[in-house]
Amino acid sequence: MTVRVRIAPSPTGDPHVGTAYMALFNLIFARHHGGKFILRIEDTDRTRSRPEYEQTIYEALRWSGLHWDEGPDIGGPFGPYRQSERFELYKKHAYDLLNQGKAYKCFCTPEILEEMRQVMAKQGGRQGYDRRCRNLSPEEIAKHEAAGEPFVIRLKVPLKGECVYEDAIKGRISVPWADVDDQVLLKSDGFPTYHLANVVDDHLMEITHVIRGDEWMSSTPKHIMLYDAFGWTPPTFMHMPLLLGKDGKKLSKRRNPTSIFYYRDSGYLQEAFINFLTLMGYSMPGDREVYSLDEIIKEFDYKRIGVSGAVFDVQKLDWLNQQYLIKNIPVDQLWNRIREWSFNDAFMKKLMPLCHSRIKTFGDFMDLCGFFFINHLHLHHTLFEVKGLTHDQVCFVLQAMIWHMDENENWNSDGVNNASRAVAEVFGLNHKKVIMPLLFASLMGKHQGPPLFDSAELLGKDRTRARLLKAIEFLGGISSKKMDHLKHGWNAKDCKSLIGAIEPAH
Repeated sequence: MTVRVRIAPSPTGDPHVGTAYMALFNLIFARHHGGKFILRIEDTDRTRSRPEYEQTIYEALRWSGLHWDEGPDIGGPFGPYRQSERFELYKKHAYDLLNQGKAYKCFCTPEILEEMRQVMAKQGGRQGYDRRCRNLSPEEIAKHEAAGEPFVIRLKVPLKGECVYEDAIKGRISVPWADVDDQVLLKSDGFPTYHLANVVDDHLMEITHVIRGDEWMSSTPKHIMLYDAFGWTPPTFMHMPLLLGKDGKKLSKRRNPTSIFYYRDSGYLQEAFINFLTLMGYSMPGDREVYSLDEIIKEFDYKRIGVSGAVFDVQKLDWLNQQYLIKNIPVDQLWNRIREWSFNDAFMKKLMPLCHSRIKTFGDFMDLCGFFFINHLHLHHTLFEVKGLTHDQVCFVLQAMIWHMDENENWNSDGVNNASRAVAEVFGLNHKKVIMPLLFASLMGKHQGPPLFDSAELLGKDRTRARLLKAIEFLGGISSKKMDHLKHGWNAKDCKSLIGAIEPAH
């Protein structure tokens, strides 16, 4: 048997470090066993998937030193490798199950499903689908169809018994079928759900081992049921420990820098970054912490994969990066590498117009622009003492900036400018006297500097986001309760009460 593994990221946003983490262990497993590593693009989300995001996946994984054997960009014998190009396959397989009586048409509208959830919530019981369309008679189905009612296709999950499978990392897993919903396979618009497309693709691409994160364990019984319904042999499942933030929660861009490009643009070495990611889920013999990708491929033993989640400790990454920098970059090449990172001609050509009329001597350049070249600003509380706002209120403003730019998918100069003015209006604050100083403080660590919005664009989306998050953390963060109030006000586009409701600092 030839080992075949895959990753299947969705092109719906910035390439997440979790994608590199899972790609890395799939690649290690494949190379150790002389197998194949496949990249598949799951682009069935029509509202969020974009071609440019697909390109950033390729760019981010290649920067990480991860190369695949088959994929949309290089082809292969099991293509196409984009789900959007495989819709007819999914539709055929869904109707095969329907015709065999292993699936059924469900005519419940979104309104009916919501009412169902509310009733079940009040009853305190299971809040899944109540299977009311599962046993419709042929006459009832024909009546719904004659009325032109849209429908989804659902899988008939057993009502009794349990799903039992052996996870290569977690061991024996048992889940009562009563806890598993009659999952939707084909949506009313003819598009497949993740579950159907995932199983069909893995089978047709002859995937032998599914190596993915813990968060997918709840989906595994659904997938096993689908394999059984089709009469296929399921692959071996291996669920990796999750990447956790220092708060012990799943690593999230809402609290941490999670884009692969953040670490590239902050000056980390690719080799150190990959070494660090392996430490998140694996322990080498002798507790070695510094080793090459070739070394872990050669010595790999899946039994040494961890079971519990691993904290994404950036201080550990800093230490590792220093080890690689000292060991792998000779002194006479250090400046060349630093210049290549951020003092290159392309970057400086963009920076010069921002400082040309703002320096009196060359010696002023680093005072004015030094914040572009450092990862950790030296913040102090006086920077954020603007108009008597409390630290909570300042955090609200900075968080709203992130939300606005995310919602509009615009982190360039115009996007930051528009966000700042929109936030000023929503909070009822003076744009020039309040919002601008807070942004200068967060992005530059001072109240004056090069043009703010152009500087944010040059810093880039990932570092701009990270600095806003860092400022929020520095000021004490936002509690869950206060975040709920902020979200409510932001969704209503009126946060003035949040400013008035909190006593100003004395």
